Amino acid sequence: MNYRHHFHAGNFADVMKHALLGRLVAGLQRKEKGFLYLDTHAGRGSYDLTAAAQGDTLARQPEHPQGIGRLWGRPDLPEGLAEYVALVKRFDREQGNPGEAPRFYPGSPWIARLLARPQERLVLCEKQPAESELLDIGFGRDPRVKVLTMDGYAAPRALLPPPERRALILIDPPFEAQDEFARIAAAVGEGLRRLPGAVFAIWYPLTERARVEAFFGELLALKLPPTLELELTVAGEQSAVKMRGCGLVVINPPWQFDGEARRMLDWLADALAQEAGGRAKCRWLVPE
Repeated sequence: MNYRHHFHAGNFADVMKHALLGRLVAGLQRKEKGFLYLDTHAGRGSYDLTAAAQGDTLARQPEHPQGIGRLWGRPDLPEGLAEYVALVKRFDREQGNPGEAPRFYPGSPWIARLLARPQERLVLCEKQPAESELLDIGFGRDPRVKVLTMDGYAAPRALLPPPERRALILIDPPFEAQDEFARIAAAVGEGLRRLPGAVFAIWYPLTERARVEAFFGELLALKLPPTLELELTVAGEQSAVKMRGCGLVVINPPWQFDGEARRMLDWLADALAQEAGGRAKCRWLVPE
């Protein structure tokens, strides 16, 4: 596996993804009944930001100062982002950081676990054995958390529908394979057949617009329920920045989530801009 998320942990893409994940969890928690949180590409779950500057063989520029670092001391965070930053700070302290600058950053499994109520259950899939072992150790064999060493694309077929009959599925792959988008669409199609009301959150990088539009076409061919497209760019289309933005497709978003997401992304577009031309986007791919 070439991708090592700890080099990118806490960057602008993580800020966007994890802040929105928090609002999705909150939206589902408006109902008392619990739900399954399924993470198809969970990684190791938590990251030491000091390792981001080390690289495998050479020093590298860490990305978190342009992400969570920009929000860390802001006194003017809007409500949803304030809750997200408070959650990251809580995790950082609980992992043993006595300093004022961020050091320990939670991946999506820990974001979900810190927000989960007793009636929620987490299943975390990671096919890389070393990463899966670190994930399992990190959760200390928590009885409410099940770690599976498996290909996450097989998880919707294997695990849906859950006993709870409600689910939030995060699909956040490393985008190393040429057929990544096709595999996502197939997994989503299988998941919706098994649990039509499931909430899917699908993260993707903004590197080639044509590939993203083709992916949307594959998704729309599934005859989707209400679906939102959310994007955040930190530089314009002519920028030399390698990954100038990212997006999140949300299928079956909770009530009022679109308004929360729009407000957060508009604020982040200003706060996280790296060059001119960055923007936020929130539109319905399939209207409510």
